[in-house]
Amino acid sequence: MSKTVKLYETAPFARTAESVVAAVDPAAPRVALAATVFYPEGGGQGADRGVLHFGAGSAAVLDVHEQDGVVWHTLDALPAGVCAGSPARCQIDWARRFDHMQQHTGEHILSGTLHRLFGAENVGFHIGGEAVRMDTSIPLSDGQLRLAEQQANEAVWADRPLRIWYPEPAELAALAYRSKKALTGPVRIVEIPGADVCACCGTHVERTGQVGMVKILTAERYKGGMRLAVVCGGRALAAFEGMRARQADIGALLSAQADKTAEAVHRVYDEYAALKFAHYGLCGQLFDALAAQAATSPEQPAVYIVPGLDPDGLHRLALRLAQAVPGLCAALTETEKGAGYCLASASADVRGLTRALNAAFGGRGGGKPGCCQGSCAGVSPGQLAEYLHAHAGDLNAPK
Repeated sequence: MSKTVKLYETAPFARTAESVVAAVDPAAPRVALAATVFYPEGGGQGADRGVLHFGAGSAAVLDVHEQDGVVWHTLDALPAGVCAGSPARCQIDWARRFDHMQQHTGEHILSGTLHRLFGAENVGFHIGGEAVRMDTSIPLSDGQLRLAEQQANEAVWADRPLRIWYPEPAELAALAYRSKKALTGPVRIVEIPGADVCACCGTHVERTGQVGMVKILTAERYKGGMRLAVVCGGRALAAFEGMRARQADIGALLSAQADKTAEAVHRVYDEYAALKFAHYGLCGQLFDALAAQAATSPEQPAVYIVPGLDPDGLHRLALRLAQAVPGLCAALTETEKGAGYCLASASADVRGLTRALNAAFGGRGGGKPGCCQGSCAGVSPGQLAEYLHAHAGDLNAPK
């Protein structure tokens, strides 16, 4: 079978094209065309989507892959009568294609800028559903990323034309270009004047201005380098609109103007910290009072239900009770899914009772001989308290 003519390489802005079916695989179902505008998945860029129109009907293109130079189009169904030689008209999902061209070209510009400024190699690239993932070979500081982003956008705003071509072997040998792997045979080069020269099989815009803008959303250390989440063009606008909407929500909640939300958040955080400190102290007073109460009947298990305690509060209460009572001490509270517990004892091993409690109520948790903590779903603190009172004598031998 002859190789497919890749119209997407020479005419990336073509949305439709007339072609002929070269081969049919009914089992998939899929068809190969003599020529196509559909880009097959590869090089970090996803395949185009769209519709193939045949004389006998139409079919949605669900995926596109290249095998040995032949581009296969996977269909939702194969219309009756479609065979080799049947006419076919390609119609791509243009919104998806243009988005991919913006993201891919923007990635080239940013990668080339990072390489030029800091010697960073692009060792991973994928156009995801929400952002472009870029992996660099070296770590980069916030300042370096800001500088690269600024210069990448300056290259976008310069609105320079791209040059995409297959150099002759001698020209290729003398050309300095980026590539993730050693290449043989014809190599397709994408040159963005002043920004990047790279071997690439993907689709790109015609001028840098069509990228719109390049924005790094997040950056984190990854395998000795950085993993960046990047958006360009329409995705950058959508990301900004999302940020603006969240900013408006925050402003409304804090009764603050858009440019004052950071100050309002700091104020609320300071208030929260003060309340948390006060709550810690009040809990300490409550725990002391409960311990004093438990000490009046030291022969009885000290089992208390206190609403609203977090795991740290449960732990603090159980240990405080264990300072006042020699036997079983338990702090219990209600959780979203059931009940949380912390068992403690100054004289016995509570691990056996904890395992029995978990087995009886489908709980999870454990710890050290003198203190175990966990939770049980679908039960109330009262049920746990009743069980613990009934089995307080089941504590293991002293620690």
